Amino acid sequence: MITAGIVGASGYSGEVLLELLSSHPEVERIEVASRSYSGKAVEDVLPRLAGRLPGTRFIEADPGRLAAMEVDVWFLALPHGVAAAYAMPLMEAGRLVIDLSADFRLRDPELYRRYYGADHPVPGMLSRVPYVLPEWDAQAAWKEASLIACPGCYPTSVLLPLLPLLKEGVIGGEGIVINSLSGVTGAGKKESLFYSYAERAESALAYGLGKHRHLAEIEEQAGIAAGGDVKVQFTPHLVPLMRGIATTMVIPSAASTDAVYRCWEAHYAGRPGIRLLPSGKSPETRPVTGRNRVDFSALADERTGNLLITSAIDNLMKGASGQAVQIMNLRLGFAEQAGLR
Repeated sequence: MITAGIVGASGYSGEVLLELLSSHPEVERIEVASRSYSGKAVEDVLPRLAGRLPGTRFIEADPGRLAAMEVDVWFLALPHGVAAAYAMPLMEAGRLVIDLSADFRLRDPELYRRYYGADHPVPGMLSRVPYVLPEWDAQAAWKEASLIACPGCYPTSVLLPLLPLLKEGVIGGEGIVINSLSGVTGAGKKESLFYSYAERAESALAYGLGKHRHLAEIEEQAGIAAGGDVKVQFTPHLVPLMRGIATTMVIPSAASTDAVYRCWEAHYAGRPGIRLLPSGKSPETRPVTGRNRVDFSALADERTGNLLITSAIDNLMKGASGQAVQIMNLRLGFAEQAGLR
């Protein structure tokens, strides 16, 4: 039995983490830190969790104080640029740290500066922190790491279908066009007119054209799998859903549908976080809501010569908190789906 801690627990991802960890069979105690709600009862701030953590209060999110606490694993559900200030002292204190932010997802410091608009606070760490998609598991050494980068939500929906195909040469790395539709919780919990109900209901828009931050993550990981540069046209869209991501990829490829499915089955057979749908059946966001899995399918369009891949995830589960718990389970030797069923 372990003690788990969450920094940034009052956000959407933090709330889902709390819900998952509060019923996890291997977690006996949870520490909850917040920069905004120190001293307040968890159920007063997050009434949906009333009765889950009786008597638990948010503690001050001071990195030094948290590092001194007897906590086995810390989850960082913080904005980029903030998480690194917590990750380093916690890791140096011998704690396992699973970072849900973007601070350690990229290997290249220049890439981080270009997409996040600031120099990375500890650039020497970027090449040392494993980026972990549990089903892909391309870096076996990550199970010894003290600091682990949890993938972003959009990249999870894109990379799990793409990586095996790129690695095995079933598809090439040029001309890939990706469109993703995300619910509003993907933007995080914030006070903003733009994200208010009246502005977002009955409306949809594309944003981050040509330079969305997750583009760097997608291309870097795809390039590693392919063994060379991969360039994609990635366009995210904000749609009037609470949660969920639906992604469509158009790939110039002569690969047959059978070849694609053979590749996927060879890499993902038996993995509970992967659900392959029949060719031509596009996944929906509703069936994956609250589930720690990605659904995807493929269709080779003979008319255009393109391969069409569609996927769906819950951005707060497989795209964030559920995947983070899955990483903890595998890292600490628990059942992979513990606390996730």
